[in-house]
Parts: sequence; C-alpha cells; structure tokens
Amino acid sequence: MTFRRLFVLFLLLLLAGCASEPIIRPSKPTPIDTGRIPDYVEPRLIVGIYSNQPAVTAFVQHMVHDYGFSEDYLNSLFSQANRLDSVLRLEVDPQVPPKPKYQGAVSPEPLTPSKPQPTLGWSSYRKQFLDDAHINNGVNFWRQNAEALQRASATYHVDPEYIVGIIGVETYFGRNVGKTNTFDALSTLSFFTLRRAEYFTKELENFLLMTKEENYEPRKVVGSWAGALGLGQFMPKSFRKLAVDFNGDGKRDLWNSEDAIGSVAHYFTSSGWKFNELVATPINGDISDKYIILGTDNGNQFWAIGDNFKTIKKYNSSNKYAMAVHQLGQAIKQRYFAMK
Repeated sequence: MTFRRLFVLFLLLLLAGCASEPIIRPSKPTPIDTGRIPDYVEPRLIVGIYSNQPAVTAFVQHMVHDYGFSEDYLNSLFSQANRLDSVLRLEVDPQVPPKPKYQGAVSPEPLTPSKPQPTLGWSSYRKQFLDDAHINNGVNFWRQNAEALQRASATYHVDPEYIVGIIGVETYFGRNVGKTNTFDALSTLSFFTLRRAEYFTKELENFLLMTKEENYEPRKVVGSWAGALGLGQFMPKSFRKLAVDFNGDGKRDLWNSEDAIGSVAHYFTSSGWKFNELVATPINGDISDKYIILGTDNGNQFWAIGDNFKTIKKYNSSNKYAMAVHQLGQAIKQRYFAMK
C-alpha cells in the first residue's frame, strides 16, 4: 500500500468518526423550548392629571415594591383619577403645588379643615343632633338592629347607646355616608396639598390595601370628602385595624349596619371603653380635676367627665362632638325603652 493510499484511508476513517457525533447548528431560541424570559415590556404610563408627577410615580413604585401591586394596575387607576377642587376648597387653597416626593408618615392632626371655620357655641352645635328627628330615627335604628346591638354590647362590653350615638352623629344612621369617590378624594389630598399630604398619602396607601384585602373595586368606593367610610366613617387605616365582619358573611362592610355596629363597638373597646361607667355629668358646685366647660347662649356649663368621655374623643377630639354623642345616645336610650 502506497503512502497516498494510506493517507486517503486515514482521512476516510477520520470523517467516519466525526459523522457519528451530532452536528450542532446555532438556532433562534424561543420561550417555549428554552424557558427564556420574554423581553421586558414597558408598563402602561399614567395619563391625565397625575401624569409626569414625581410624587405619584414614587408612590406607585412604593406600592409595587413593598406590597406587590401591579404597576400597570396602579397606573391605570391614576389615569382614571380626577382632581377634586371641591375637596381642595374644604382642605386648603387649591393653588398649592403638589408635594415634591412621597414620604409616607402619618400626620397626628385631626380631620379638620385648614381654613378658618365659624365656631359654633355648644347651644348651636347641640341643635344639629339633639332634635326629635335624630332621636326618633335613632330609636328606629335601635329597633331594626336590636339583636346586633345587644350582641355587640355583650361581645365588646360597650354600652349600646354610645354605638348608636356615634352612628347618629357621624352619618345620621346611615343617611349621610358621603358621595365622594374615595380614590379621587385621597389622591387629591395626597398630591395637590401640602399641610396634611403625608397623612393622606398614608391613608391612600391603606385604602388600596383595604380594597385588595376586601376585594373592593377602588373606583367604586364612595365616602366623605376626606376619605371616611361607611356608617361609622372610619378612615382606611382605622378600617383595616378596627372594622369587623360582624354578620359573618366573610367581608368587612361598613355600609352594612351590622358590620358597622360591631366595628364601632370594637373601636370603643380597643380605645379603652369601660362598660357602664361615667361618661359625663353636670356639676354646679365643686370642680373636680376632670371637667370641661361648654359655652352656651345662657352662660357656661361645667361637666365632670370620666375616662369614657376621653375614649369618645379618640374618635373626634372635640369636646362638643363627644358631648353630642353622649347626649344623643342617652336621649335615644330613654325614648327607646319608654316606647317598648
């Protein structure tokens, strides 16, 4: 065998060996056969009044990263949102510029308008709540919800007349729960005001968490101009902390009288209510350490107050508010049992 034949034979054997190995050719991978993550898709941008606002963008990113919300979902909500000038007129000058960034702290200030409001004396304030219409409607509310009130009182050790009194003063027993879109109101107060923007931004955060937890549609919830909800007018943070499913239907619904009754009772007991103990009583002589003065058309009234009066004030820090709840609740109780 010549050298040339040996060389040809060697080449043939080498090629035969290579042919037994698989031939790998580059091909375009697909997500189906490779598991490759698809290319990043830019989330839907905010359009409308809240577009190009750094504070809104920062808030959205906070909700996405800290609570797992969809960026598209939040951007869609803000794209549908409105700035409510009626709300701004109740809170601050509508020309105040947006706050520069999301900060997320809770304001300790009570919910009171920043513009100077006419100050009512106790006589005028009392007339708003202590009339026959309020008392009779309170009696009817008690009758219609007697079982729930008795159960709430027994469960949370709260005097039922004060549950009724709160709901009467807050929403006239459910007649005035508010008609303002809550997402619009809280967004307006968060991003178009300065004085309490941090407080309302935190309430907006809690509102979105509340709607997620309770399966509410955020654009369909309505309440007061400041974001208070239901018969008891709970702010979203209080809703998440104190609202209860008192009728056992699997959902906390403060627009339902039974859930509202249980939730107000839960508020009271969580705030330190003491069953069947002093709220307030008039005094004419000796002034004790715990007393308040209410100015009336006929001079000052002096009232000794107990810890339960202070518990009512945790709902609203006004002495006149707490006294209205106390006196309305007592008047309804007296008429309710007199008519049984």
